[in-house]
Amino acid sequence: MQIPHPLPYQGSKRRIARKILEFFPSGVERLVEPFAGSAALTIAAAAYRKASTFWINDIDEALMRLWHQIVDNPLQIASAYESLWYAQQGREKEFYFRVRTQFNETRDPALFLYLLARCVKASIRYNARGEFNQSPDNRRKGRHPKQMEKDIVAVSHLLKDRVKISCKDYKEILLQVNAMDLVYLDPPYQGVCATGDPRYFRGVKFEDLVEALDYLNKKEIPFLLSYDGRSGDRVYGKAMPSFLGLRRVEINAGRSAQATLLGRTAVTYESLYLSPALMAKLSGETIYTMSQLSLNLET
Repeated sequence: MQIPHPLPYQGSKRRIARKILEFFPSGVERLVEPFAGSAALTIAAAAYRKASTFWINDIDEALMRLWHQIVDNPLQIASAYESLWYAQQGREKEFYFRVRTQFNETRDPALFLYLLARCVKASIRYNARGEFNQSPDNRRKGRHPKQMEKDIVAVSHLLKDRVKISCKDYKEILLQVNAMDLVYLDPPYQGVCATGDPRYFRGVKFEDLVEALDYLNKKEIPFLLSYDGRSGDRVYGKAMPSFLGLRRVEINAGRSAQATLLGRTAVTYESLYLSPALMAKLSGETIYTMSQLSLNLET
């Protein structure tokens, strides 16, 4: 199945979304993403009918305003992107910087979509004043409008009238979930997520995240967490503390792009943590056995 993805986004779980879906229990009423970003998992879950409804949230207000437009006004946002894409022809670099200035003044979602399609590594960066300051990738013009429209319309079809969209701190979201939800947390990469880092709109402290996960455990709310990993022998970030009782799966995410640039062939593995409440749900289903769930898992 070809899964639509209108938003290019650094750190997106698009490539491994299907592998994460393998750890969904049956009968998920609502999938909740407190750190939605490109909402890759939500889109995949909707396409494969792994949940009935969805809640995507991100602290980046501009990003969530764009998601509102994609879901509710797909043809309008696609048309606006098309106009920008064609207007840049022959002056791509100059045009990008002009759009960036306009976006920082207006926060217009169509301008943001254009910037995401053109910026270096599809990476959102802000300065200390909260202004988008990522540079353009001058090797490419951004996604072609026809393909962009196709994916926007497809995603709108999958999510319209089934998704809640919000812009809140992740802790507020976790206070509103329940045991019938499945929560997927994909916070900013912990190696660079200190508050004030220009890579992210706002960082997430390790200790605060651990406290939030402990709260979910006490409420017996099932969740999945993507948070650390490794490339070859190089390990990124601290593992989750053992008192949380999480199971850890290593997911092969393919060859490391950085290693490839350096002439190496290191494979990247991303860690996926399964909560005790989720493990209990999975172990009770006939398609799973505890021995199957233990494959490639680390306690």
